Amino acid sequence: MDELTPSAEDSRRAATARLNFLTLEPVRPQDVRPPILASWVRSRRHWHLPADRITLPFVEDPDLDIPLTRSALPVLQQLHENLDGQPISVILTDRTGMVLQRLTADRELSRHLDKVNLAPGFSYAEEFAGTNGIGTALEGGGPMHVFGHEHYAEDLEDLACAGVPIRHPITGKTVGAIDLTCWRKDAGSLLMALAKTTAENIRSALLKDSSPRELTLLQAYLQSSRRLGDMVLAVDEDLLLMNAMARQSLDTADQRAVLGHAVEMLARGGSDAVVTELPTGSRVRITCRPVPVGGRGGAGIIQVSPHNSGLDRGTPSVGHRPPPRPVLPGLVGHSAPWLGSSREVDNAYRVGQWVVLTGERGVGKVALARAAHHQNNPAGLFHVLDAARTGDGFGAELEAELADDSVHTLVIRHVERLDAAGVDATVEALYGVLERRPSDPPWIALTLTSDETEPPDLGDLLTLFPLTVEVPPLRHHVEDVRELVPYFLNQLSHGELTCAPEAMQQLMRSSWQGNTAELCQVLKQVVLRRRRTGVITPADLPARVQAISRRSLSQLEALERDAIIRSLVANEGHKGRAAKSLGMSRATIYRKIHDYGIQPP
Repeated sequence: MDELTPSAEDSRRAATARLNFLTLEPVRPQDVRPPILASWVRSRRHWHLPADRITLPFVEDPDLDIPLTRSALPVLQQLHENLDGQPISVILTDRTGMVLQRLTADRELSRHLDKVNLAPGFSYAEEFAGTNGIGTALEGGGPMHVFGHEHYAEDLEDLACAGVPIRHPITGKTVGAIDLTCWRKDAGSLLMALAKTTAENIRSALLKDSSPRELTLLQAYLQSSRRLGDMVLAVDEDLLLMNAMARQSLDTADQRAVLGHAVEMLARGGSDAVVTELPTGSRVRITCRPVPVGGRGGAGIIQVSPHNSGLDRGTPSVGHRPPPRPVLPGLVGHSAPWLGSSREVDNAYRVGQWVVLTGERGVGKVALARAAHHQNNPAGLFHVLDAARTGDGFGAELEAELADDSVHTLVIRHVERLDAAGVDATVEALYGVLERRPSDPPWIALTLTSDETEPPDLGDLLTLFPLTVEVPPLRHHVEDVRELVPYFLNQLSHGELTCAPEAMQQLMRSSWQGNTAELCQVLKQVVLRRRRTGVITPADLPARVQAISRRSLSQLEALERDAIIRSLVANEGHKGRAAKSLGMSRATIYRKIHDYGIQPP
């Protein structure tokens, strides 16, 4: 097949190949291009799409006040005028495949595009529309042309599309796509060439329209990257650049650590270099050079280099600790946030320090306390007392637990549910055990659920607990889902059930508002209602897990999303006030609400 100008015979073979594919008959490799066949496979096996209809998500009022649309609109209008009424539609989408703008001079083509919902507000991501020029280009990260019967959905077989991702000239990230769509019979070799040229023109317009602040930082970054042989990063309020060495050498946890130091150093206006141990265990030297742009601070060039302890003896060392213990017994996950909380609880147990564990419901607060107990006192008794269930008898039950000298560890759950009398009784009982057993009191941990209503005054109680450890929500260490899923499945199915990679990706994309407990409950639901042996596929997962965003969020993105949600709630859903309280523009908060799939209150 001529990839740019298919013949009638090419079209016939593609139609036959598509029919064979949909009816599970063999498909001859010479009848369909490899990227098209790969997209068909994704559409059927991964996205589970029907071929006889298109069901697309719709955003009624998409935010058009974003840099992409502002820069692209003049380019699109000029192209539209140059086409001079030809039956070619010029379509701009965001990076998710949602149509932002469509310019079509031909009325018949415009009516047909409306019929198949190739219109502003609808998403033509591959996961919704199957193989098409927009979604498949974004999925593959490169130019893609789809002709006639190569489309997965039969409603699109009369069209030809040429799609090209648009990459930001400064960050290199995909910000959208340009697509040229015409009738299948009118497709020619110039369609893709024109789409590529248009994408490049939009990229140039984005660079031209970039703020002086962004351009100044970009220039400083490029100069440093050429001159230095180390890892180089550039940071600003809405911008992060990394050279190839930094991307290859720093994993997600290390990047967060480096950025944390960079923010602190920039807040001080730049400072001497620091040496620190990253979460992966490597020791590095971090230097920060502020870049004054636009009369404001907060931007800088970060240089990271391996540190040899025999060098730079005058450089202050930050965060040096002995090598951490491995994962505590009974715990699952190796992410930096989870290991950090585990390490703090373990250290507190080792020195006999009472601790308060705070976090959302279902994050694993009791599991952390139990693991620290088994790590340090495996033969001792571990008891849990639930303040939410004991009612008026809580004080008596607590006294009984503390009077039992065989109890080495006591966890008091849900202390936020205690009334004033319960708090007083707890304080009195804890002081009593300290007086009675001053040299060997039991190790005690309290748990506080942070998403509950306003807790009672716990001031007197918390004075007995010198340390508070915040246990992160699962969405802030979602990479641990890869370990949690097989762990839970082994418990639920006795090793008879595994999870397919596609289903695992689906699980990792969820926000898990109920945290680890919700993940366990979802898998339990799969086992009870769907499958008990074999391999879990995306179709086996509950609907609420299947209807989620198309990508997993980094920890920084999850933190930002949570901050936006909190601000929207605090400002009664008013986006302008929420943006102001967060120090971001209205355009930025609109874009992030869309990107993160936030439903404003």
